[in-house]
Amino acid sequence: MSTLTPPRPDAVTAPPATPRGPVRVLLRLHRRALWAGAALLVLGIGVVVALRVWLASAKELCADGDITPCGDDIYVSSYARTSSETFLSEGGTVLLLLAGLVGVFVAGPLIARELESGTFRLAWAQSVSPARWLAVRLAVPAALTVVGMTVLVLVYRWGLWAFRGYPHSYLTRPYDSGIFPGTGPAVLGYALLAVAVGALCAVLVRRTLAAVSLTVVVLGAVGLALATWRYLLWPTVLRTGPGAVDIGPNAWDIDMGMITASGERLYWEDCNSADMTQNVDACMRDRGAVGYFAEYHPISHYWPLQLVETGILLALAALAVFAAFRVLRRLHG
Repeated sequence: MSTLTPPRPDAVTAPPATPRGPVRVLLRLHRRALWAGAALLVLGIGVVVALRVWLASAKELCADGDITPCGDDIYVSSYARTSSETFLSEGGTVLLLLAGLVGVFVAGPLIARELESGTFRLAWAQSVSPARWLAVRLAVPAALTVVGMTVLVLVYRWGLWAFRGYPHSYLTRPYDSGIFPGTGPAVLGYALLAVAVGALCAVLVRRTLAAVSLTVVVLGAVGLALATWRYLLWPTVLRTGPGAVDIGPNAWDIDMGMITASGERLYWEDCNSADMTQNVDACMRDRGAVGYFAEYHPISHYWPLQLVETGILLALAALAVFAAFRVLRRLHG
């Protein structure tokens, strides 16, 4: 018998599939999207750096950004300062939109398009299980997005640092809705939620356009809900007394008005429309007001609010990932 006799076919075993292969294929298949994401990253960094350089080169005579002689009654900020503040005031919103764009990409081109066209069967026929196939399409965009968003958050915070302690800044306060989500870990939670929701919508509807539309609706609803009720995520501070309304420029004003001896709160708008023949304070006094009150979030609540919001987003993302795998298993085993 020859020693070159080939082994029986049933004795030949295929090499086990490793995650590196599917990851390499995914990166190669969507390399244009990766280059587009890298370009957006570079563009974002470039914009912030350009604004900081422009601000540093402005001819300001005073430390607070005044271009008129220091100590006079006139304050005029430089065009570079006002323009930079205007651009940076919506940086958090831009980062949220970028996170949503990642979710749209995961829902459409990355998953739903393959399910709709049937190309997923090629990967599953090559020793790649459905669960591993979905895991790669979750892990790769999640990892790349977290790295990119972390860089953008750090650069954005550095850009806002130029306005730290600036007494005349009214557009770059930490609690502003266009800034708060993009200056801490909350935007990373939004990014991971976008990836998870995109995957869930894709395996649910298995149609590219429908998956993208559903992802946009879900992410928009979550973002709107958190922006509306964010102040409820941490207990507010109630301050009463003569100087209660002087809460500082960086605090988040929730409610202000006057308070009666029994503790009932009276609000300014109640008197603005009640009687135009007397001033607001007199109207409040007629209703029994004895002092002022302010309900607000001080600047010390910034990190608790960021962490609670991030925790909510991560919990929602985990639920979406779990649901996506359950749906995939139910449909494809």
